[in-house]
Amino acid sequence: MKDVVAPGKFKDPYITAKGETRASVDLTKPETLWFNTGTLCNITCANCYIESSPENDRLVYITTDEVTSYLDQLEQRKWGVREIGFTGGEPFMNPDMIDMAEACLARGYEVLILTNAMRPMMRKRVLSGLQRLQARYGDRLTLRISVDHWSAAHHDAERGKGSFARTLEGMDWLRDAGVRMAVAGRTVWGETEAESRAGYAALYHDRGYAIDAENPGETVLFPEMDETAEVPEITKECWGILQKSPEDVMCASSRMVVKRKGADRPAVLACTLLPYDPQFELGETLEEAERPVQLNHPHCAKFCVLGGASCSA
Repeated sequence: MKDVVAPGKFKDPYITAKGETRASVDLTKPETLWFNTGTLCNITCANCYIESSPENDRLVYITTDEVTSYLDQLEQRKWGVREIGFTGGEPFMNPDMIDMAEACLARGYEVLILTNAMRPMMRKRVLSGLQRLQARYGDRLTLRISVDHWSAAHHDAERGKGSFARTLEGMDWLRDAGVRMAVAGRTVWGETEAESRAGYAALYHDRGYAIDAENPGETVLFPEMDETAEVPEITKECWGILQKSPEDVMCASSRMVVKRKGADRPAVLACTLLPYDPQFELGETLEEAERPVQLNHPHCAKFCVLGGASCSA
């Protein structure tokens, strides 16, 4: 343990600015392995934590062979994961997306794909693939659609004029194809949670979507992630003070695989929220990624420990 207190918050991975022992989280109950399919996206949002856009290729397309390699490692390491998640960028821009999903489903995993349900998903080849996956694997496949707000005005303010209508077009197709859906929204509109969920419930009712607005696993409401926000550092003593367990935090139950531009091989990260911070890169293998994660970032405090957020289903 280091004796010198680093100046400022979130500087030293082991000691807080007040000289207290920083909290860490062990990988105690692996449930979800995430793959970032690449940071390219068909749109540029006003506030995207991973800065996805039609130009951002800092994380390049991962391949089916690379995904399969990590599925082999899951079996070798006996993690007991139940769910494979795919995020981006926009996952359906990756030409291997359907094949990657099928590789996971064929091994018995549940698959969660985060998508905006817009043009990349609506290509004929992708729709045909989704129909095949739904027919073979049913509700083990879930698409979580980014619907930032239940109204077109707020959603389009984030994602661009007309994006709400195009997303609903995609959701209508998924509804008619019988593909299981969930929704990811935001809590930055000055509404109470009850008001937000009531708005989503009305939208689902009007469109005939089989999504539960009151179920936080089906309608996930994320807080805005602002790295400059003033948040407390999490110490070992915080678990008792907050009456929370380290097992409640995402890095106790998940890891994310990314492929960096120019890299020979993918890398494993502590979680989905910190794709560019080198201190959260744990190695190239799942075995290396089994080590504890130091909660040395504002997202760890605001989003995970205090916010209680989870990216899984």
